[in-house]
This record gives sequence, structure tokens and C-alpha cells, in this order.
Amino acid sequence: MKKPLMILTGPTAVGKTELSIQLAKMTEASVISADSMQVYRHMDIGSAKIKDSEMQGIPHYLIDLLEPAEEFHVVKFQEYAKKYMEEIYAQGRIPLIVGGTGFYIQAVLYNIDFTKERGDTAYRAVLEQTAKERGARVLHEMLAQADPQAAANIHENNVKRVIRALEFHHLSGQKISEHNDTERQKESPYNFVYFVLNDERELLYQRINQRVTQMLDEGLVEEVQKLQELGCGRHMVSMQGLGYKEILEYLEGNCTLEEAEYKIKRDTRHFAKRQLTWFRRERDVTWINKPDFNYDNHKILAYMQESLIQKGIIL
Repeated sequence: MKKPLMILTGPTAVGKTELSIQLAKMTEASVISADSMQVYRHMDIGSAKIKDSEMQGIPHYLIDLLEPAEEFHVVKFQEYAKKYMEEIYAQGRIPLIVGGTGFYIQAVLYNIDFTKERGDTAYRAVLEQTAKERGARVLHEMLAQADPQAAANIHENNVKRVIRALEFHHLSGQKISEHNDTERQKESPYNFVYFVLNDERELLYQRINQRVTQMLDEGLVEEVQKLQELGCGRHMVSMQGLGYKEILEYLEGNCTLEEAEYKIKRDTRHFAKRQLTWFRRERDVTWINKPDFNYDNHKILAYMQESLIQKGIIL
């Protein structure tokens, strides 16, 4: 018997958090966050982190787990998620993975094996030096030559993933996009339902713009200033997150606050577009388009409930 697993994902600002609480209450689930930023302490506003008051008693994992100086990546996510899933099963509850980082979800869902991957530290060091001296765009152009599909899926500012893709190609001669496609064809060890929440593009972009404005109103600049005081800088993976790197630029005098706000809104919209491209490539996905349900969460939950009953995840 495969163990049950629920996934609720979708682009940033689509409304996953509120719906996840209602779904968790309906199914007696515990939430595992699949978010690369909410795992960090002191990074609340810019990561749109769920507040304790919003959790409504639902257990949440992988939130406020690490300090900003610590590195978090897909291998660590997989390791923690598997551990917490066993805890949740032992409590007689169902794990509900919630978040917008598609690669994290895929790593758990298909139990991707990262142990086979070797590394070339010398080559990686050359790439890192290239990024420092000539900029992230040069590395991204190298990736576009070696693996166009990977370059389309990875933003040029995500230097860590660009380097990983180039290193993989350098070592194996294989495109990492093809490798990931192969891994994605593996059968999942779980009895799962993979919900993708979506909305009309224009409405989603409006929500993104409103959210960024709200983050600034709530004190995003002050949050980044406090992180600076803690010794956090652009050399940290955590500070490369959307919203953080742009406000750092402003605080360092490299742009105005208006320019930083514009960049955050623009880059978050681009990020949402890339997220949707990723989810469209996934198998066995149940799309939930909010307009089809007249934006009524009760109707959405009834539809989800029916899908879960059909899969035998709930009775």
C-alpha cells in the first residue's frame, strides 16, 4: 500500500496559504512548506510567511527552521521533508506539501536520487569566479548554448542552479533538463494528488503588485536593514531571494526605492510565469482554475474532496 500524500502548489500570490489551511482541516493533514525562503528565520515579510495566527492549529513544518547564513537547497529539502512525513504518518495524519518550488516537490514526489551526482569543485570555482567578474548573464548565456531548455527554466539570477546545470553538463555530457525529465518519468512511491491552483494572468499579476506594495507598507525595508545588522549580505543564498536582493541594492545606494519596488514587481511576475511553465510540464496534475469555481473556496474544496475520495486518500 502506497502512503497518501497531498500537494497544493501554484504560482506566487495565487492564494495557496488560505486554501491550504482549509484543506488541512478537512483532511486532518499537517503542512510541509515547499518554499525556499520561508525556511529562514527573520525573513517574514519578504517571504510572505504564514503567521502563527493564520495556521489555526494546523501543524507546519520547514518554517523558521534555519538561520539566513545557512544554505538550503533541494537535497536538504528532500531530507527534511522525508523525515517530517514519517512523523506525520506516525501521528495518523496526512502530509500536505504546500509551496511554489516545483523542483522541491518533484524531488519528494518521485524520490529523486541525488547521491549519484558527482561534483567538480575546480570547474565550479571557475564558474563562480566568472559570475563574480563578468556577471550572472554570461553564465546564463553559456547554459543557453549547452542546454536551452534548462536556461529557459532557470532564471539568470539563480547563479547556484545555473552553475549546477553547467557542472552537470560538464561532467556527464548530458543536459540536466533531459536528466530531470527522465527522473520525472519515475513512478511515485506515494498515492498522491497534485493540485495546482491558478488564476487569470492579469488578476494574478494584480495580486503580485498589490502584495509587493503591502510588503513595503508592512516594513520590508526595515526587515532587510535588520538582516544587514545581523551580518547578512548578498553573498548569502538566502539574500538572493526575490524582494531581498532588490532592497539590498536600494540600501547600498545603487537604486531608488521606487526602482527597487518596480524590479520586485517585475521579477515576481516573471517568476510566476516560470512557475506555471514548470507545473504544465508535470504529470498527473489536477489543475484548479479559480474562475471555474467563481473564486469560491467552498466549491474548490468540494472538488478537491471528490478528487481525494476517488484516489482513496480520504474516505
